[in-house]
Amino acid sequence: MERRGSGRPPRIGILAVQGAVREHAEAIRAVGAEPVEVRLPRDLAEVDALILPGGESTTMRKMIDEYGLREPIRAFAAGGAPMFGTCAGMILLADRLADGGDPVFPLLDIEVRRNAYGRQLDSFEADLQIPVLGEAPLHGVFIRAPVVSEVGPAAEVLAVDPDGRPIAVRQGRVLATAFHPELTPDRRLHELLLRMLDDAPPPREPTEAAAES
Repeated sequence: MERRGSGRPPRIGILAVQGAVREHAEAIRAVGAEPVEVRLPRDLAEVDALILPGGESTTMRKMIDEYGLREPIRAFAAGGAPMFGTCAGMILLADRLADGGDPVFPLLDIEVRRNAYGRQLDSFEADLQIPVLGEAPLHGVFIRAPVVSEVGPAAEVLAVDPDGRPIAVRQGRVLATAFHPELTPDRRLHELLLRMLDDAPPPREPTEAAAES
């Protein structure tokens, strides 16, 4: 698969300050794209989309600020690049936090509650119906997962859990799940991220400022 207008495979950034970076990288390779670990602002110049992996959202927030990534990632998304957050990544993308605190990348019109399914020992797995991915269920792994407690009109619910609570949402080129799709062999959500590239602006040459960051 080639990135439209570039003659090369898509490069998918993975925020690599904490979390399931290796598992997402394996999934990205499996769908024919090139994973790129993003640790510094200059790394964003090399990628077409960005994954915010699962991890511990408070720690990830601190690391994002420590490495000066908050504003560069906001600008990256504002430029039309697709974003995909899983578990803690969903928390980072929400524009409202039921537990209090300021949002990090307020790109999804949702409210989330941290660890609302329970702590580590309450993790679980379930087969999920996600119509946008076809009829076959997708196996979801929930680990200290957030709950989407409110969905605004700008966001689209792609899937709900057995109790009817949203677990996958999309708003434009921003996608998020409360579960970990990278921990199973089913790559359909990563393929959906690549399809979102078709609607994104063509790749840009890195600016001088970005190259020097």
